[in-house]
Amino acid sequence: MPFLGKDWRSPGWSWTKTEHGWKRMVFFGHELEDNNREIVLKELCNDNNDNLFVGDVCELATTKRKKDFYNNNTKSQFVFRDKWIYVQKGSTKERHGYCTLGEALNRLDFSSAIQDLRRFNYVAKLFQLIARSQLTSLSGAAQKNYFNILEKIVRKVLEDHYNPRLVKELLQDLSSTLHSLTIHVGRCVLVGNVNIWLCRLETIVKWQQELNNMQIPKQMCTGMSFSDLPLHMQNKILLKLSDACDIINLGQATPTLHILSENRTLWKKLCHFHFSDKPFCNNLVLTKSDNVDWKLMYFNLQKHYPMREQYGDTLHFCKHCSILFWKDRHLALLFKDFGHPCTANDPDSCLMPISPQHFIDLFKF
Repeated sequence: MPFLGKDWRSPGWSWTKTEHGWKRMVFFGHELEDNNREIVLKELCNDNNDNLFVGDVCELATTKRKKDFYNNNTKSQFVFRDKWIYVQKGSTKERHGYCTLGEALNRLDFSSAIQDLRRFNYVAKLFQLIARSQLTSLSGAAQKNYFNILEKIVRKVLEDHYNPRLVKELLQDLSSTLHSLTIHVGRCVLVGNVNIWLCRLETIVKWQQELNNMQIPKQMCTGMSFSDLPLHMQNKILLKLSDACDIINLGQATPTLHILSENRTLWKKLCHFHFSDKPFCNNLVLTKSDNVDWKLMYFNLQKHYPMREQYGDTLHFCKHCSILFWKDRHLALLFKDFGHPCTANDPDSCLMPISPQHFIDLFKF
């Protein structure tokens, strides 16, 4: 007979054999009348003393409520600060099991990554993709860790005023997903009680209100400002921007920047950057015709093709070791540290930057 569940005489309980079969010895209350703090075996074997089990059941219920309250009001117990993890997709003779998305989320040091401006957008975009489609695949501990890190992301934006638009989109996608899973579906398909997720929905609404009410103070600059730069330098700075929303918002600052933001060459290069590698777009983007409205062309292409993602720093994957890791550029330059114990002869040739979508695809089995 296969083993299907927990042994009914598992360690942790005290059992005694009677003429009617095995029965569990129950110790209830904090004080017993006898000095040995034991219950007479005959009393336990007596079928009329069913009330002896009532105290134990009440004690178990109280313990469970205390445990649930503690788990729901504390941070995640998984406090890892690993720089790398081994990505295993199947069982072998040497290794059993596989690495999941939740395990990677728990073990990789995302809490420190959001403090680095080069990695902030990367982590926020990754959390946005998880909120859209992968939230149900996370374990309870991973979901708790997800919201702990998300809270740190929101607090950083409120303190530093860095990229609030991206975090607002993240919270909006997360709120829509939770609404569909907890309310529209009719039952909670997430790990945990549905009331916990409704409380998290209220927390997300609170974060959204704080971000919408955020006021960025005007900086008092006594030196040279952006508007004091020559026009050709301002134009070069705009050409370095890869986000159309940033260009439009910058063009609303002054009339001069508005004229620079409407430059056709600027939007043509933006189309070339994002869509030149897409099918049926290469010839269109590289055309030399002067009759093309490149700003309108950009927003039309945006509806049908994904834009190229650009991040200051990302996770890396070693194809030789199957290891996912954060690469510290300072240690790599000073000590030739590749971020993980690589055994390849040429580690640089085995490294591959991982986009947020590729990160999720690594854990699809």
